[in-house]
Amino acid sequence: MTAPESRQSPRRAEMRVRPTAPILPPSNIQGNALMVVIAIMAFLACLTLGAVSMVRATASSWQSQISREITIQIKPDDGLDMASALKRARDVAFTFVGTKDGTIMDDSATARLLEPWLGTGLNLADLPVPRLVIITIDEQNPPDFAAMRDLLKTEVPQAFLDDHRTWVDRLVSMARTTVLIGTGVLVLVFTAMILTVIFATRGALSGNRHIVEVLHFVGAESAFVAKEFQKHFLMISIKGSAAGGALAAALFALANIWQSNSRATPESDQATALFGSFTIGMTGYLGIFATMLVIALLTTLTARFTVMRTIDEIDLIRADPSRSDGLPGG
Repeated sequence: MTAPESRQSPRRAEMRVRPTAPILPPSNIQGNALMVVIAIMAFLACLTLGAVSMVRATASSWQSQISREITIQIKPDDGLDMASALKRARDVAFTFVGTKDGTIMDDSATARLLEPWLGTGLNLADLPVPRLVIITIDEQNPPDFAAMRDLLKTEVPQAFLDDHRTWVDRLVSMARTTVLIGTGVLVLVFTAMILTVIFATRGALSGNRHIVEVLHFVGAESAFVAKEFQKHFLMISIKGSAAGGALAAALFALANIWQSNSRATPESDQATALFGSFTIGMTGYLGIFATMLVIALLTTLTARFTVMRTIDEIDLIRADPSRSDGLPGG
């Protein structure tokens, strides 16, 4: 017979594995301060990058628009039939290869051009206002401007041809200068961000130096300790850079929405004339995303190198305690 159930040995209680906690505290004052610093620097870097992208796109649009058109200006003169002169100038332009279309600026269109300076209700017959003919040209095969200018002088002596080459040269020079300045500002922002992240990371690691020492004393390898710190600071940098980049992207999106909803207003017209469209396009948003990745990578590598250096300092102190006076944090 089997032994009675009362004589059976008691069953062992099941062992429960205590959940492991992260080596580093998930949130502390140093980590939060570093996250704020990264968010601010990411916002400034993305804002500068977006502004440079916007200026480049606007300058390219201006240059493309100017290079597609030429203007024939006819000055009023005594006894001049302005309507006939405008049509004659347009017909002369059409005789050249490379011209596509021609538009005569009528009285209402000319008055609208002068409204910002002279107001509404203008009577052009009482003012010596030049009249314009806008000719669309083929950018790939432009007409002979010198020959067109000479023929216009013969057919319509009051006409003056403006091919905008001077304006295009000035615009290209201004665009290059603006982009160069913006790039310089972007480099300065990135440099300041690198230095700030380095010092902030080292400061945060200084507060957790005792954790590094304990882990190293109990036999943890340097790579393991560095990996734990990398993961900790990677999460901080991702949160901070994402917050700064998202704020910059939202700012450009809101500016674009405001510009779209306030068209034909003095504020919007002046902003559009000065800055162009407040849109950075897909390239700009990809640049913001790339900036966020660079910041996260930079912070992670900085944390790794700083931890490895701290462990080397600990090994030096253990080998020769007299060196602790000359080491930071020793």
